[in-house]
Amino acid sequence: MTESTNLASARSRSRTSGEGSIRHRADGRWEGRYYVVENGRPVRRSVFGTTDKDVSRKLRTELTARDNGKPSPHGTETVATFLMTWLDGARPTIRPGTWRRYEQLTRLYLVPGLGRIRLVALGPHHVAKLYRDLLDGDMTPANVHYVHRTLRRALGQAERWRLVTSNAAAVVTPPRAEHAEMHTLTADQVRRLLEFAPDRDRPLYLLAVSTGMRLGELLALRWAEVDLGTGSLRVVATLRHLSGEPATFATPKTPRSRRRVELSDSVVAALSAHKVTTIEERWRAGQLWNDHDLVFPNLLGRPRGSSNIVRAFHPLLESAGLPRIRFHDLRHTAATLMLGRGVHAKLVSEMLGHASIAITLDTYSHALPSMHREAAQVMEDLLR
Repeated sequence: MTESTNLASARSRSRTSGEGSIRHRADGRWEGRYYVVENGRPVRRSVFGTTDKDVSRKLRTELTARDNGKPSPHGTETVATFLMTWLDGARPTIRPGTWRRYEQLTRLYLVPGLGRIRLVALGPHHVAKLYRDLLDGDMTPANVHYVHRTLRRALGQAERWRLVTSNAAAVVTPPRAEHAEMHTLTADQVRRLLEFAPDRDRPLYLLAVSTGMRLGELLALRWAEVDLGTGSLRVVATLRHLSGEPATFATPKTPRSRRRVELSDSVVAALSAHKVTTIEERWRAGQLWNDHDLVFPNLLGRPRGSSNIVRAFHPLLESAGLPRIRFHDLRHTAATLMLGRGVHAKLVSEMLGHASIAITLDTYSHALPSMHREAAQVMEDLLR
């Protein structure tokens, strides 16, 4: 045996099973071996170097990290391989649409920009550079913000799994996302919209603008959840559409989105007439009818596509001579009209299914000055 081999053998024999071992390989490199426990089973790991002292130093670092429950500073897993593992594990725990968004952002931006970097070596400077590159490539600040949210969530999982010591994305400030400007209709414009709406879709628009329900909630609404006698309905589901996949019924956006909504007399009358129309359509469709008990089905009883509703909405606005807004702006219109007429923000928040009243106040602060003036007038009348 050579002197170096004898030294390696002696060192290996002098260590206990938990301290690892060092050996001189046939290819001339030195190797340090140690064990970690993964999923309840021991797994062997190795570090390499050109000298036994180099390997000994690396081995001490690895053993210290292992004993302290910290990630290995010499880990070889790349950001790309970790992100793929994270996506696979996260799929059953998040909404399909959210997962699809994460997968797309990871595939198009995170893997090309950061994928080759070792996960343990990823630092805030890598993340900040990625955001600058995306902005320089004409990506909007809002979309960079989505990339940031995806990466931060993924690295948060890596931190909980003790694959990294800290979340590199958590200390990087993403570009400020500009919120889409809100556009609403006045009460007169709402009446004009309903006047020009097709007979079959008028109840849909009326319910949207009088209750502030989301489009997915409207399209998932079943007659079983509508009580025309008491003039109320329950929001318990939402319809989700993913490209290339059939529509699915899912739980609402937040727990508070499951809610009871009171209906005005005119809405009850419109829904009652609409129910008769739906029964007639079912009779005409015969065996082709697919019964989902939907309030707003297509002509064969199946769920309507949200894209079809949106596509027909803009020509309707044009024919009525109204400004071009999004269908979702009907929800904002409902909130603004109610707040402007003095309806308490807490009631509006519950009607819209917001997670808290703070969201309602922040979103519709522009509608509150009139309420402040009315409150001041009340005090004036009391103190006069």
